Amino acid sequence: MVFKKESDPKKIKEFLTLVENPKVELRRYKRPVLVWAVQEGTVYYSFWEDDLLSRYGLENVDGWDFEEDLLFCPDWVEDSDEEDLDDIDLDEDDIEELNRFFHINHDDKDK
Repeated sequence: MVFKKESDPKKIKEFLTLVENPKVELRRYKRPVLVWAVQEGTVYYSFWEDDLLSRYGLENVDGWDFEEDLLFCPDWVEDSDEEDLDDIDLDEDDIEELNRFFHINHDDKDK
């Protein structure tokens, strides 16, 4: 399993709000880091102190404290390298501006 980390307090709080895990107390950490991996629809996660994770490295994390179904986690947790292009909402002005941008840059390359 390949673990990822998140140290942004807002994202960590969002994660904890959604998973509703009463066993986690962020008060115990000076600078908490959420470390997680996703496998077959399950999120395996734990919390580390930032300096401890920095000392040992993310690549040396080989365990977890909690499991949660991916459905109950924020979207940014999902191991998706591709953006869903259907989520992009472009209006006519955006499309026109993009067309202008591509034509200008394409014309500059030809010179």
